[in-house]
Amino acid sequence: MEADFVIVGAGSAGCAMAYRLSEAGASVLVIEHGGTDAGPFIQMPAALSYPMNMKRYDWGFQSEPEPHLGNRRLACPRGKVIGGSSSINGMVYVRGHPMDFDHWEQAGAAGWSYADVLPYYKRMESWHDGGHGGDPDWRGTDGPLHVSRGPRDNPLFKAFVDAGQQAGYEVTGDYNGQKQEGFGPMEQTVWKGRRWSAANAYLHPALRRDTCDVVRALAQRVVIEDGRAVGVEVRRGDKLEIIRARREVVIAASSINSPKLLMLSGVGPAAHLAEHGIEVVADRPGVGRNLQDHLELYIQYASKVPITLYRYWNLMSKARIGAQWLFTKTGMGASNQFESAAFIRSRAGIPYPDIQYHFLPIAVRYDGKVAAEGHGFQAHVGPMRSASRGAVTLRSADPADDPRIAFNYMSDPQDWEDFRTCIRLTREVFGQQAFSPFVKHEIQPGAAVQSDAELDAFITEHAESAYHPCGTCRMGAADDPGAVVDPQTRVIGVDALRVADSSIFPRITNGNLNAPSIMVGEKASDLLLGRDPLARANDAPWVHPDWETAQR
Repeated sequence: MEADFVIVGAGSAGCAMAYRLSEAGASVLVIEHGGTDAGPFIQMPAALSYPMNMKRYDWGFQSEPEPHLGNRRLACPRGKVIGGSSSINGMVYVRGHPMDFDHWEQAGAAGWSYADVLPYYKRMESWHDGGHGGDPDWRGTDGPLHVSRGPRDNPLFKAFVDAGQQAGYEVTGDYNGQKQEGFGPMEQTVWKGRRWSAANAYLHPALRRDTCDVVRALAQRVVIEDGRAVGVEVRRGDKLEIIRARREVVIAASSINSPKLLMLSGVGPAAHLAEHGIEVVADRPGVGRNLQDHLELYIQYASKVPITLYRYWNLMSKARIGAQWLFTKTGMGASNQFESAAFIRSRAGIPYPDIQYHFLPIAVRYDGKVAAEGHGFQAHVGPMRSASRGAVTLRSADPADDPRIAFNYMSDPQDWEDFRTCIRLTREVFGQQAFSPFVKHEIQPGAAVQSDAELDAFITEHAESAYHPCGTCRMGAADDPGAVVDPQTRVIGVDALRVADSSIFPRITNGNLNAPSIMVGEKASDLLLGRDPLARANDAPWVHPDWETAQR
């Protein structure tokens, strides 16, 4: 078992690399512990709450008790399936704000500014705006990843955007184009009614080539000889095997499993590795550190009018929607139902949005439990750039053990102020004229919850992860002691070993992380192949002219 490149993880970045490397004629073996992504639960967009809660498709990670959230353990789903988390996520497509990537470059990730990454976003996309406006010049038209928009038939989707405008915010036709700030349509990785995961976009086409294959196994450690990665030790059934890499080993196992695998291989904080009896190959204190995520609240309202998705929340309707989708790939089953969105700034003096909204025309939890009130709708809202940082560490030296995941959510005082602001700004949006035909009353937090202390108690009890963990193998300058990989994605201190997935983000980007994770795979492919990067783009993003003095 050997190939030019051995990739650990058939997730968002791993699939993209398998496609690009095999396209260039290199041989690729992808190691994936999870199983097939076939089947309606994964492929039907509207069924998104199922795979995320199925042991078969999800690693089932949980955080340690979070001290600032009443010691709750928060779910941290990661895809254990072909396609990785792109096969179980909410399919929301957000590139991130241009200034996010400019910050990466300032943090030492040279060559990762927005001008550098925009050409890769264009290369990976086939963008379909569905006649809803947008910025064609900023978008790609012939990439493997189809990006579309929902039909937005439900009047609540329009009400949300109209209410934002009435509250004085910008409207944007394409938050992935020149102007992220404002209210507008949301984009999804859905094509012809199917979830367009990284597996459907990249891996399945790559597997049709002779040069690419998947090995079902659990990666135990990277085999490093004389400072060079030469392969990966895997467990298949009760057998240990080594899969050898002629050129390089690439870890793309997620922001939870990538640092775990590095530490099991002897790359990480020396004292922590010694605690577990692991021989130190490279003392990199940054491995597992810098863990970041987005937290969000579901602000829910009961609806006066029975037009929400609650009318389909019964067995007969679900069966009908399922059957229509199965035979025609159309109807309610063909959208993730996140069809309107917004990005706004929390206060004056912030140059670009730091709050994200997902709007949903039903009041429901991520695990599929619907609000007791029946007909309702909700906005998922949360701050984008918390200063709180956590860590992924080893529980033991046994590769079969889950790592310890401590996000340290809400550990920065600014987090509390930001979340209270989120709730108050959201109430103001739902209080606009556009929602008066629909709003019956506030379900959650509830109109009585007003003071800072009351809001803080609600946040402590109800803040949920948006499932955007990243940052645990931070990219930075080669001489940065806290960096894990250099701007070429090479692990500092080990030859022929790279990490390319969301764990290398220096700082979390605005919005959902699937798009930037795939972009990392695209850009890393050119680095692995020794190609010159795509030519930089010169497009200047929109920035609110009064950002220094006005919140909207």
